[in-house]
Amino acid sequence: MNAALAKLDRNRPLAGLAAAMAAAAVLMLALGSGLTFIQDTWFFLLQRPGFSAETFFGPHNEHIVAIPVGIEKLLVELFGTSSALPERLVLVALLLTTAALVFVYARRRVGPWPALIAAVLLLFLGPAWSVLLWPFETVLVGSVLAGVGMLLALDRDDRRGDIWACLLLVVAVGFSSLGVAFLAAAAADLLLRRRQRGLARVWVVAVPALLYLGWYLGWGHTSEHHVTLDNVLRSPVYTLNGFASALAALLGLSTIDVSDVGQPEWGRPLLVGAIGLVLYGQTRRRGFSPRLWPVLAAAVAYWLLAAFNYQPGRDAVAGRYSYAGAVFVLLIAAELLRGVRFSRAALWVGAGVAAVAVVSNLAYFRMGEHWLRDLSVLTRADTAAIEIAGRTVAPDFSLTPEVAGTASLQAIRADSYLEMVRDHGSPAYSATELAAAPATARRQADIVLTNALPVTTETQAGAYRRGVVGACDNVSGDAEIELSPGLTRVEIAPGPDVSIGLRRFAAGEYPVETDGIPGGSVTLLRIPRDGAPQPWFLQVRAEQPAQVCR
Repeated sequence: MNAALAKLDRNRPLAGLAAAMAAAAVLMLALGSGLTFIQDTWFFLLQRPGFSAETFFGPHNEHIVAIPVGIEKLLVELFGTSSALPERLVLVALLLTTAALVFVYARRRVGPWPALIAAVLLLFLGPAWSVLLWPFETVLVGSVLAGVGMLLALDRDDRRGDIWACLLLVVAVGFSSLGVAFLAAAAADLLLRRRQRGLARVWVVAVPALLYLGWYLGWGHTSEHHVTLDNVLRSPVYTLNGFASALAALLGLSTIDVSDVGQPEWGRPLLVGAIGLVLYGQTRRRGFSPRLWPVLAAAVAYWLLAAFNYQPGRDAVAGRYSYAGAVFVLLIAAELLRGVRFSRAALWVGAGVAAVAVVSNLAYFRMGEHWLRDLSVLTRADTAAIEIAGRTVAPDFSLTPEVAGTASLQAIRADSYLEMVRDHGSPAYSATELAAAPATARRQADIVLTNALPVTTETQAGAYRRGVVGACDNVSGDAEIELSPGLTRVEIAPGPDVSIGLRRFAAGEYPVETDGIPGGSVTLLRIPRDGAPQPWFLQVRAEQPAQVCR
């Protein structure tokens, strides 16, 4: 009976972990339902064709992304590009596995219940919503997962553990350059154990380090970097802000908004308090756990590398940096508290703090979901316009910020996008879906479509003449005329300048407008035929008589 109760007690934290993982998976998948490919994912989909070495090893920003590119290509071959759900499932699987590894790491040091609290805080880390909800961040999560696995492998303190650690380091650096931080952890472990196990284990670090160096010499050096003396001098402050922001995020006290603007106001005093507690605790104990130093080396290397390469938009408080930062904070806390026996009252207090933090952080999930959904709507509308204009769109037409309404789609060019659609399916709205899409989507689609077809105007000043023969509508004031593709003449009688506007999918507004057409002129409006049945509508705002002739 006692054995059964003991087994039940041991299994409760595992049941709690399973429940938390299931709840987090449901939350992340529900918030991501209906979203399409976003931002940097398009660079993988459209700008890395084929299976050459350059395709896999070409840097993205300053990162190696060989494994994420391989995953994306595999998903495209298996499932096509009509839905982003497969890549979202991969992200969720990586996030859940990372939380499970953090649980295992902490359980070995502080027991199962504190480990469960750590895993729950990581699973619902709302300020890091961009990592938890944006599949492109498999780049970062994959490195963190492999890095934590590497630390667990080193716990074995034997040759098999070293082999696994080496392999996992290769995976960590294959996902992104964040893996370099875990190389620092492995190097620290090598130095710490050199007396017991010697330096013959240097291959654990040397193999992945040489592979990364080979990548850098072959491809990585071509990427733009932002290392400056100013960044180096500011790196200590950047590092402290990083730790402070991650600590505040874990405890539900982050004040950083959804655009990563703000300062770790709560995090700084929390960090000072945490350092004070650590120092006080060490006066009552005999030094630090030797296993602290590899984790601390990885954390400091992570923040320093980010600081050295800082540019606007890469602040230490950014949500995408808080995820890895939070993992390091949890691992460091587990090492600092190694061997501590927590009372039942202390565990209940910890659980209460975690519950409050999770509830507080849920607001970030909702804000992040709104941001991603708005961007997804624009993406589906803009790409739908390219498909509709497929007959006449120029191959090099691209979704620049001025045309697309966002700076997030610059990787999309008409030729490569349409080839992807032919081979693997379309993630865009159909013409029918676009007509029922949100107003922002319909408005932006009209702007993109006008540029992609393209719709052109030619104004002939002084060419107005009365009595034009043909199918003409006499208009004055504020009039709307339905148009079909082809050539339309707008005859403006002498008088003040006249403005004309176009719409197709938009309602109640004319997204495409002219600056003004002089009175007494004729404007020729050419609309190429395309792949959608919806008519165009021309608005003429004129004080004098005007005619619209088809």
